[in-house]
Amino acid sequence: MSDKPIQIMLVDDHLLFREGISSLLKRDARFEVLSEADDGASALEIIKEAIPDIVLMDVHMPGMSGIETARKMLETYPKLKVIMITASEKEDDLFDAVKAGAQGYILKTVTDSKYMRDAICRVSEGEAIIPPAMVPQLLNEFASLSDGQPKKAHKEEAATIPVAQAPEEEGLEITLLTPRENQVLALVAQGLKNKEIAEELFISENTVRSHLRFILDKLHMNNRVQAALWYQQKKD
Repeated sequence: MSDKPIQIMLVDDHLLFREGISSLLKRDARFEVLSEADDGASALEIIKEAIPDIVLMDVHMPGMSGIETARKMLETYPKLKVIMITASEKEDDLFDAVKAGAQGYILKTVTDSKYMRDAICRVSEGEAIIPPAMVPQLLNEFASLSDGQPKKAHKEEAATIPVAQAPEEEGLEITLLTPRENQVLALVAQGLKNKEIAEELFISENTVRSHLRFILDKLHMNNRVQAALWYQQKKD
């Protein structure tokens, strides 16, 4: 990781929660709280003045939701990394967050501050954070789409979900990947971190990150969560 602090934008309509997270991060030299906002519309204006490395954003806010705000931010700043922070364990929220391009999803019920700080660092390094207990729910969502039975809440949007798009020819995307890229993606789908993938394949972490960039470009996906779920879906 670079010696430069990870610059963070906090977006949450609950002032006490936002102040608590800000205080927590400011005590850690790895982070710099660059800006704060209490709703999506304000966040979209503030980010124009200074683009952070990572945005920590509440899912449910009055007016524009965090998910819609994340979608708009990533359309303008595609290299931005967004972590959704929420009290919601609803699978629809997780599904929409991943679809919007979020790199992480942290529950507000987490009481371990180290977990949150480590999660921010991992996302900064290109990894993705999803609560383990929620992964089966997410897989079920995408499985239902691949079976042609999207849930009602997503019926009109199903065709736009990257991981659910079918190739014109069976296995087309997989054949676009090199053998090494397939190896990397298989390990990502197993939940391995970049460092663990590097050790498994006897390559550097920088090489792993390069492979992941090429994989996402080829598959037209926003993040490793989508790529991992797509890979598992294709292999099942």
